[in-house]
Amino acid sequence: MDNERLKVVLTRRWPEAVERELEQIFDVSLRQEDGPMSRDELSQALKEADILCPTVTDRIEGDMLRDPQVRVRLIANFGVGFNHIDVAAAAERNISVTNTPGVLTQATAEIAMTLILTCARRTGEGERLVRSGKWQGWHPTHMLSTQVSGKVLGIVGMGRIGIALARMAHHGFGMQILYFGRSEVAPEVAAELGAARVSLEALLGQSDFVSLHCPATPETHHLLNADNLACMQPHAFLINTARGDVINEADLADALAGGGIAGAGLDVYESEPTVHHALYECPQAVLLPHMGSGTLQTREAMGRCALHNMQALLAGQALPNKVV
Repeated sequence: MDNERLKVVLTRRWPEAVERELEQIFDVSLRQEDGPMSRDELSQALKEADILCPTVTDRIEGDMLRDPQVRVRLIANFGVGFNHIDVAAAAERNISVTNTPGVLTQATAEIAMTLILTCARRTGEGERLVRSGKWQGWHPTHMLSTQVSGKVLGIVGMGRIGIALARMAHHGFGMQILYFGRSEVAPEVAAELGAARVSLEALLGQSDFVSLHCPATPETHHLLNADNLACMQPHAFLINTARGDVINEADLADALAGGGIAGAGLDVYESEPTVHHALYECPQAVLLPHMGSGTLQTREAMGRCALHNMQALLAGQALPNKVV
C-alpha cells in the first residue's frame, strides 16, 4: 500500500512524541484544540480518512459507519474499552477495529489502589479541610478512618488490571483477595495471591472493599444496582475504574446517603463528563476525572500501541490488537 495516500485523523490531541512519530509515517490530521469532535465532524472524518483514531469520548454509531461515503478501513481506538464504537456495524462494512490493551494495566491499577486508600483514610476530606482554613489541629478522635491493611478486597473482573491490583493489595497491604469473573485465574496466580473465586453475591457480602474491573457489555450494564448494593456491608467501599455504566449512579448515591455502604471511589461515569448530581452531595464519595491511565509513560505507550496497529495495516499484516 502507498503510505503517502494513507490518511490518519486523530480526534483528540495525543502525547507530542507520538504525534511526531505518526507524522513521519502517515498523512496525519492533528486536532489543534483538545475538545471532543462533534458528531458531524466524526462523520466527515470517517469519509475522509483511511484510519480514524477515536477515544472513549467519541461515539461512532452504526448509521455513521453505514454511510456509503465512508472511506475508513481501520478504527484504531486510543484505549482498551470500545463500547463507544458500534462494532457490529463496523464488521458489516469490513472496517477493522483495534484497541490498546496491556499498556495501561499498572497505571489503572495504581489509581484503583489510590481510590481504596483515599476512601478508607478520608484523605480527600482531610485535604479539603486544611485548604478551607478550618482545621483546628490534631486530637485523638479527629477524622477517624478505616485501615486498609489485612482487609478483604473483592475484585469484579479478574483480568490484567484486576490481577495487578490484587498483587498490590495482597503483597503491599496483606489484603485477602476474593474475585468474581467469567473464568478462573491461572492456578499459580491464585496460589500467589491466595485468591478465591466466589459468586458476586458472596463477594459483595464478604468484602470490605469492592473494586470493579469488568468490561462494559449488555451483561454488565448496571451490574451494581440497588439490589446488589444492598448485599454490601455498611462499612464497605465501592471502587470503579472500569466503565461508568457498570454502576447505576442514582442507586449508588442513595446507598451512600442512606448509609448502606461507607463510601465510593469513582474514576469513570455513565455520562461523562456529566456526573450524577446526587453524588456531589456525598462527602464520602471520591470523584476523579477519568485519570486511571493518565501517566505520560502510559499515554505514550497507548499511542504507540495504536501506531503498531496502523503500521500492520500499512504492511498488510495481521493487526496485533484487533477486536473486529
